[in-house]
Amino acid sequence: MTSPLLSAKSLSRFYGPQLAVKQLDFEIYKGEVLGFLGPNGAGKSTSMKMLSGNLAPNEGEITINGYDLLSQPKQAKAHIGYLPEQPPLYKDLSVTEFLSFCARINNIPSLNRKSAVDTAIERCGLGNVRKRLIHYLSRGYQQRVGIAQAIIHTPAVVILDEPTSGLDPIQIREIRQLIKDIAQEHSVILSTHILPEVQMLCDRVKIINQGSLVFNDTTDALQQQMQSSHILLTLGSPPDIATLEQLPGVTSIDAISNTHFKIHYQPDHNPTQIILESTVSHGWQLTALTPGQHSLEDVFMDIIQQETDQTKE
Repeated sequence: MTSPLLSAKSLSRFYGPQLAVKQLDFEIYKGEVLGFLGPNGAGKSTSMKMLSGNLAPNEGEITINGYDLLSQPKQAKAHIGYLPEQPPLYKDLSVTEFLSFCARINNIPSLNRKSAVDTAIERCGLGNVRKRLIHYLSRGYQQRVGIAQAIIHTPAVVILDEPTSGLDPIQIREIRQLIKDIAQEHSVILSTHILPEVQMLCDRVKIINQGSLVFNDTTDALQQQMQSSHILLTLGSPPDIATLEQLPGVTSIDAISNTHFKIHYQPDHNPTQIILESTVSHGWQLTALTPGQHSLEDVFMDIIQQETDQTKE
């Protein structure tokens, strides 16, 4: 099995007596987009700062492309690109001037700097603003410049902390497409609290709450948790609820109206086929039958709530 490009084991971080991150394990493999989710204040930004080498953990170890981040920081950081929540931009410089500076501080050889800057500008869609001062760019373009500085030295791992925060819908769509493009050549860790972003961009998901990891699986596994055990049913000539409750697998029924019902069932006993057969044989006049589904927000809140309840116990 291939080794992870970034691996963190048992990371913990305190702010005084306050525990911000507790025993966090983290890994990402080549070509992956890893979504790092959590409510505000859950410890996401603290974790990102530790993974990028901008904040030392109180406990634990981090390895990046074979280099220990704590004992070999210079070598390890050469393989990381990092965009914090507030992009680190020198706004009195033009886009080209700023990225040239970033190329120098990332130790790109002088002969290769112009090519590196041009490539970053092209990949991030900055060609039409390359000579403009960053101060006069829109928030979306400033975010693009922030991403360009993170990838200019072609790092193995790119860490993006809330990259679409504060952008308008058009800018969000553009930045998401840019992240997809970047992921073709880099591994990406995407910290966000925007759930649709995870569905659109990520291969795996980690969810953190109160500093602890509460979910670690593929996006497909998260999608499976969205499958609900209920059916929305509309009948033109419905029977009484007691008759519906006697159908095999049905656990309870919510009467939304005289003709519209929410039918809950045991996960392994979906009554859809029986309902279809019964409506035909008894003349219930089926007009609509819709499988229920939890939203990603519902699943997220269930995971968070389960962890909170266990903590209280």
